[in-house]
Amino acid sequence: MLTRDFLLNADCKTAFGAIEESLLWSAEQRAASLAATLACRPDDGPVWIFGYGSLMWNPALEFDESCTGTLVGWHRAFCLRLTAGRGTACRPGRMLALKEGGRTTGVAYRIPDDTLEQELTLLWKREMITGCYLPTWCQLALDNGQTVNALVFIMDPRHPLFESDTRAQIIAPLIARASGPLGSNAQYLFSLEQALVKLGMQDDCLNELVANVKALLGDTPSEGVLRPGFA
Repeated sequence: MLTRDFLLNADCKTAFGAIEESLLWSAEQRAASLAATLACRPDDGPVWIFGYGSLMWNPALEFDESCTGTLVGWHRAFCLRLTAGRGTACRPGRMLALKEGGRTTGVAYRIPDDTLEQELTLLWKREMITGCYLPTWCQLALDNGQTVNALVFIMDPRHPLFESDTRAQIIAPLIARASGPLGSNAQYLFSLEQALVKLGMQDDCLNELVANVKALLGDTPSEGVLRPGFA
């Protein structure tokens, strides 16, 4: 299970399963990425993190405030080949990321200034194990009427694990059969579906994918309850 304690104590070389050494980022690489991202901080206002996947139901972060919101210009896509966590190199699944176009609803978290570096270091350990995302400052419209600058993890299309074909009929069989140390890929998908329903959010493309995976599995597996995710 991906908990705060798990992240604090995890050895990235082994905790998520076998990750190809050429893809695995060192702690120094993650620190450099974090420093470069903070150097581009657009203002001195609070730092918000936008969760559109498992961060919505399992942030594992200490935050002062949370609020639902909408990110314009990006949409959810299972475009990241999953070879660890909830998949393996021999039987890869697909993990969620953001691709250009459309819009995405999710949950934003305001991180305390006095623990900002600590919380972001933990977040980078969670999201940037292979450096597959581009941490990007984006304007985010919160449902309370505020517009804030938020950090968003967007898929890097140059990354070796990027997959451009995200059609449901292509990726559903991959998700249905993939699993790893953190559980099954299908568990993650069903947890995402339930989180969106709980928040009153709609994602038509996700609904199609869920229907395809459930059909392949024969029914909704009992594991499809809300559980911590990998990304």
